[in-house]
Amino acid sequence: MDRDGIEWRVSDGLVPYEQALAEMEARAAGVRDGHARELVWLLEHPPLFTAGTSADPAELFNPMGFPVFPAGRGGRYTYHGPGQRVVYLVLDLEKRGKDIRNFVHALEGWMIAALGELGVEARREPGRIGIWTGEGAGEAKIGAIGVRVRRWVTMHGLSINVAPDLSHFTGIVPCGIAEYGVTSLAALGREPSMNRIDFALERNFPKFLKFLTPASQVA
Repeated sequence: MDRDGIEWRVSDGLVPYEQALAEMEARAAGVRDGHARELVWLLEHPPLFTAGTSADPAELFNPMGFPVFPAGRGGRYTYHGPGQRVVYLVLDLEKRGKDIRNFVHALEGWMIAALGELGVEARREPGRIGIWTGEGAGEAKIGAIGVRVRRWVTMHGLSINVAPDLSHFTGIVPCGIAEYGVTSLAALGREPSMNRIDFALERNFPKFLKFLTPASQVA
């Protein structure tokens, strides 16, 4: 599918992490050289952990022995697995404002809007990475962000917990934040449908792109 000139791809089954990383890197090089279209790729991975550039080995426990991959993105340790919607974005920021902070802010807003359509009041929290929901003892993380930008082309992106096995997150300190837990649409009693979150993301994608567009380019 095509969305505003960007390839929009949804993969069935579980995509091996090595395969996804290699394809992202190849696509990013093609986008930078003008030989490939930008890409938004929605997928799921088998159970694994990824280590960002700030990963602390003391935050990796991994009692289940999941594979651990260096990701090259920012951040610390993150879990990916079945029931989690991962969204990789290969976008050219050179034509979208060349502002990495704005890109991350737009990703957060995109997740918040999509989750809102499914009845989840999600939000940013100052000083914390990711997207949060709930209050008090029920406060927990439902979405994560980790990006890499090379020659103004983005890689990696975001993840939303739809219905993953939340016990898998005990193998790490998720994103280095030990004081709070993680949650999912299923754990919150929302319909754990990958199709529904995909539709909500698609519906709100134009707003995400508009937020990225430099003011000088807005008609």
